[in-house]
Amino acid sequence: MRILGFSILATLIATSSLRAEPSAEQQVGDAVKAPDLTVVHLWAPWCSNCQVELKSGGWLKMAKENPKTRFIFVSVWNNGNDGRAMLEKFGLTSQANVTITADPRPRTGEAKIKQFAGLPLSWIPATLIYKGGDLRYALNYGEVRFPVLQQFLADSESEWSHKGEAKLEE
Repeated sequence: MRILGFSILATLIATSSLRAEPSAEQQVGDAVKAPDLTVVHLWAPWCSNCQVELKSGGWLKMAKENPKTRFIFVSVWNNGNDGRAMLEKFGLTSQANVTITADPRPRTGEAKIKQFAGLPLSWIPATLIYKGGDLRYALNYGEVRFPVLQQFLADSESEWSHKGEAKLEE
């Protein structure tokens, strides 16, 4: 009977792991393929620079003023904690265009995440802007200035091209 019970438990664990939530990187990878803009913000609740961004109200204002843009907050270096309580405190969890996820790896040590979505990660906060699967801007190494981020969103929406322009003479 014990063996049967163990077999059933093992089957349940295996089945549930097949239905596990996708990783943060997989969620982001799928989301950034959308034709609309996607902003991926790598942060952690313990990070003082990340806290300043939230306290300023900049992220909430960005989410409200850009309802067609998807904002994904990915908590990193936080042992799998997604920081939802802090984001809720600043009104972000009630925004329909905000997704919250976390990388499960530890904050320190060799298992600490050093790359996200194929890009190096050595400092937070870091903010990535995608459109249609293409990385348009990467803002690394510190607090984002929200007017600059708004300009990058506007620039990412424009459809410009150098086709037909004269080439420089050599």
